[in-house]
Amino acid sequence: MPRRVLITGASIAGTTAAWWLGRAGFDVTVVERTPAFRDGGQNVDVRGVGRTILREMGLERAALEGGTGEEGTAFVDGAGRPAARFMAGDTAGEGPTAEMEILRGDLARLLFEAARPHAAFRFGDSVARIDEDDAAATVTFAGGATERFDAVIVAEGVGSATREQVFPGENDPRWMDLTIAYFTVPRTPDDDRFWRWYNAPGGRSLSLRPDPHGTTRAMLSLHGPLAEAQAWDTARRKAFLRERFADAGWQIPRVLAALETTDDFYFDVLRQVRMRRWSRGRVVLTGDAAWCATPLAGIGATLAITGARVLAGEMAGSDDVPGAFAAYERAMRPMVEEAQGVPKFVPRLMHPRTRSGIRLLHAGLWAASTPPLRSAAARLFGGARAEPDLTRYAGERAEAAA
Repeated sequence: MPRRVLITGASIAGTTAAWWLGRAGFDVTVVERTPAFRDGGQNVDVRGVGRTILREMGLERAALEGGTGEEGTAFVDGAGRPAARFMAGDTAGEGPTAEMEILRGDLARLLFEAARPHAAFRFGDSVARIDEDDAAATVTFAGGATERFDAVIVAEGVGSATREQVFPGENDPRWMDLTIAYFTVPRTPDDDRFWRWYNAPGGRSLSLRPDPHGTTRAMLSLHGPLAEAQAWDTARRKAFLRERFADAGWQIPRVLAALETTDDFYFDVLRQVRMRRWSRGRVVLTGDAAWCATPLAGIGATLAITGARVLAGEMAGSDDVPGAFAAYERAMRPMVEEAQGVPKFVPRLMHPRTRSGIRLLHAGLWAASTPPLRSAAARLFGGARAEPDLTRYAGERAEAAA
């Protein structure tokens, strides 16, 4: 069994892998470039096999209790009146609002605290170089240290710098023609427990979602090619949003006012990570660094948890590092490919350019929210179904629980 493992990235995928590998007897180090654990972030949901894994870790109840309290999704008009509603309980948690809705930072914190007894965490450092030989991977850190590891797991996210070191030029991103800005805004008395989605002409939308911290999470979305914005600085991004959304209506003035002072602004031009392979020698990718499906897929957190679990299970069951990595990829590829199969017309459909298009969208959503069509519509939001078989790791689960 490979014993010494480095994980780069201390978010959902990295901390999940650290928990399982540490419990299986590996000597695990997690390195994270930020100076401290990174809280914050928007809503994520966990469904299907992801919830099964959290249950095995003893974290499902805590994740439910630490959730956002979102009761459902409402598509609203310019006066805030619902045009269509999807209640969380109507579709057994498989609609736009899942039963387990939680902020990214809250879920990552839960996993981090669980993993801390089983791994050493180093903040404020990163990987500068990886050299391999037949016996191990030699890692040179940005802080100057050099250490040897039996395996290196890259769990850094969509823009992973370590991935680009090890697999230069191999990512063939699929741009989704949707740009999203996330940030927190002060809560107001009329904010309810619904995810409220408002469409404005010109392919624009505003979402407001509840959180458990006394604030509200805002999301501004704009449909259309905008790859060059990924290189803009924060000031230019904010100026662009102010200009493009100034006349959008509903609660845009409130949100743009909060944009000036927010301290958790995140801006992303959505693109999928498309890799022909997820491993090379003793280095392997997982989570968004391997396969970012974008928020459009609706199961990013579920994929991160599941991929980390499968990877740890394969590593625990084999002394052959490349062989374990190959088995992990075989198990996860079907689920990832299904999640990445979101057609590019979906963001266009959900972001009409005209008022008549918005009326048609609302009419279709209203029909989909009615009892005869509700279950069929829920399947569109429920995420991938090609889930890996976790029963092959049953023996390892029993050992970890002992």
